[in-house]
Amino acid sequence: MTATALETGRKRLWAGESGESVSRNLILAGVLVALLVIGAITQPQLYGDSAWVWSNVLSILQLASVVGVVTVGMTFVIIGGGIDLSVGAIVALAGVWSTTLATQSFGAGGMIFTAIVVGIAVGLVNGFLISYGKLVPFIATLAMLVAARGLAASISGKQTQISSSDLINGIASTKLLGIPILVYILAAVAVAGWVLLNRTTFGRRTVAVGGNPEAARLAGINVKRHTMLLYALSGLCCGIAAIMLTAQATSAQAAMANLYELDAIAAAIIGGTLLSGGRGTIVGSVLGVLIFATITNLFAINGLSTEAQNMVKGGIIVAAVLVQQFRFQSVTRLFNRKP
Repeated sequence: MTATALETGRKRLWAGESGESVSRNLILAGVLVALLVIGAITQPQLYGDSAWVWSNVLSILQLASVVGVVTVGMTFVIIGGGIDLSVGAIVALAGVWSTTLATQSFGAGGMIFTAIVVGIAVGLVNGFLISYGKLVPFIATLAMLVAARGLAASISGKQTQISSSDLINGIASTKLLGIPILVYILAAVAVAGWVLLNRTTFGRRTVAVGGNPEAARLAGINVKRHTMLLYALSGLCCGIAAIMLTAQATSAQAAMANLYELDAIAAAIIGGTLLSGGRGTIVGSVLGVLIFATITNLFAINGLSTEAQNMVKGGIIVAAVLVQQFRFQSVTRLFNRKP
């Protein structure tokens, strides 16, 4: 294949990327509708009540809100060629640190500031270990998962810490135009993430670093610094999520946000984010979160076991990864095809 033909193939590939993402997101939206239809078929007496249906939709959105915020940060990390197994532990550490008596003495502002700073700081540590310590992201963030949980348990004395801030607690119970504030926070984070990924130099550099780090370095991108910023961004999202989760429970403990890392990674994969990096969408990731939240809700209203729910989720993740692999192989064959 000549250089001109290869360049033409690449242009076609990137030109079709937007259309492919739209098509994938439409399919995900169709899956959401199908899940709601299944719910209506299995529980017609419930779905026949319009008031209940609206309340149930809000419950799904609220259920997805915290994990959704974490998933936005995770999407950036995976697109950039990394992985973050410590997000649940960071949420727990930020939540516990922000609800200590010393922190709460500074009011709601002090709690929010602490949660965000702790999240960013831990994210920067992850990024430093990976970029300059040259640790594999899996190992670095796995170690942070254990360390952050341990530090959270130490700070809290393995006890549940109650939030005494009415402003923080009100985040989960307050509604604006009939919609919970938590849903607005998820929407704001998702919109900000979409703009950052699709309309800024930072987003383009993220895709470049995830697609080919060496080519990105030769193009003048400081790959190490950018990687640190990606993990800091993930930590920022964890700090925001910590406040949201604390508001929902009116408390924080070292065991909170358990397995959030798996939910976030799974949602990103379902949304079309490539595990090897270089491709992904915020809209797709949010739809992935909503699909999992809807499945959880569907199993709950039908009285099905959590074990069965987990098996279904696992099957969906495997199917999504298989689809990614086959699609990647077809693109590779396109570039390697001889004239």
